[in-house]
Amino acid sequence: MKISHIEHIGIAVENLEQAIPFYEKAFGLTCYAVEEVTDQKVRTAFFQVGQTKIELLESTDPEGPIGKFIAKKGQGIHHLAFAVDDVAGALKHAEEQGVTLIDKGPRKGAEGLNIAFLHPKSTFGVLTEFCAE
Repeated sequence: MKISHIEHIGIAVENLEQAIPFYEKAFGLTCYAVEEVTDQKVRTAFFQVGQTKIELLESTDPEGPIGKFIAKKGQGIHHLAFAVDDVAGALKHAEEQGVTLIDKGPRKGAEGLNIAFLHPKSTFGVLTEFCAE
C-alpha cells in the first residue's frame, strides 16, 4: 500500500448554501464542484487547498450517515481521506494489520473516485477513507 497524500478532509455541515460562502469569504477558497451522491444520501462541495481538498458534506436524509453524524456529534470534521494507488490493495493491507473495514471492497464516491472506509474503532476514533482514481 502506498499513500501519496491526504486526498481530502470531509466536514459535515447542516447547510451547504451557508457553508460554501463562509469558506469562500473567510478563507478565500473557491468552491469548484457541488455534487449529490444519492446512494450515500449526501451532497458535497469541494475546495482545493494545495494538493488536498476540503469536502463539505450535507445530508439529504436525516437517516443517512451524515444526518446521523450531525445529530449525534454536531457539525465538524467527519473523516480523513488518503489518496492511495489501489483501494482494494490498501484495504487488504489494512485488514492484514487488524483494522476493521467498513467496506470490504471499493465503491464509487464523489468525483468518480473509488473509495472505501475503515471503521473508526480501529483507527483511534478517526473515520478513515481510501481514495483512488
